[in-house]
Amino acid sequence: MARRINLSQLKSKLRQLESKQRQAISRYNQGVRNLKRTVDCYNQEVRSYNSRQRLNRQRLQSELRRLQSQQATSYSALRSSVSRLQTAYTRLEESSAARVLSPADNYFLDLAEQEAANSAEVVNALLAPEVSGETANLQQTSIADEIAVISEDLDTRWRGALYALHPANPDAARHFCASSREIFAEILDIKAPDHAVFAALPDAQRTDRGNATRRSKIKFLLLQKGVGLEELAEFASEDIANILELFEVLNSGTHGQAGTYDMATLVAIKRRVEDGLRFLSRMAA
Repeated sequence: MARRINLSQLKSKLRQLESKQRQAISRYNQGVRNLKRTVDCYNQEVRSYNSRQRLNRQRLQSELRRLQSQQATSYSALRSSVSRLQTAYTRLEESSAARVLSPADNYFLDLAEQEAANSAEVVNALLAPEVSGETANLQQTSIADEIAVISEDLDTRWRGALYALHPANPDAARHFCASSREIFAEILDIKAPDHAVFAALPDAQRTDRGNATRRSKIKFLLLQKGVGLEELAEFASEDIANILELFEVLNSGTHGQAGTYDMATLVAIKRRVEDGLRFLSRMAA
């Protein structure tokens, strides 16, 4: 026999059904809002990434045009290093265009384009310093904790190196690069020791002394991050080589009176080294 319900029970059942319906609609609408926020955030990130890419590309092309127009023949070794780095970047760019990139791939590709622009900018600053009233706090760094997560000691040494940078200090650049050179080398030694590199990459290239090459170490670091772009390892190795060549120029002290540099040139030198350290640290962290 069918169960009989009174009017009060019927209204209660209807209210329960209406409540469940409202909850379902609310969950659906919340899902739609969450999806919209996710899509909006993604689109915002895409727009931001594309904007950075355009700015990086414009800056890179501008610095390369300026470098090509320079008539000076000095700094030939550094200019050759910049040319090798640009060639490595072109190979990286062409390879990246032919594959589907992960967010990590795109992130490091973005940094690589910035590095390529920085390498040309600093040579332009050395060849033809711009006369300007530019001032900057050379002792302040834009590096947050990228180095510190690798080594507190290296982070302290980096901040100490910045104190040498001052236009009134005739040895500013030499003091700065002496400390910075060691930081690049020690980041690789700490995060990509030879035994770990050879364990992960048995066929890794070796130096004449049997150590893992810089490129092998960088390839190891990128593999730990799930970044398999072989051309990125090549570019990053050339990038460090370019910075080390810059250090050779700064160590020679042949530029200007007693090797002194104007503020604009010191700013370019600092940006070149600072961004290079950030690039390496983010691969290593």
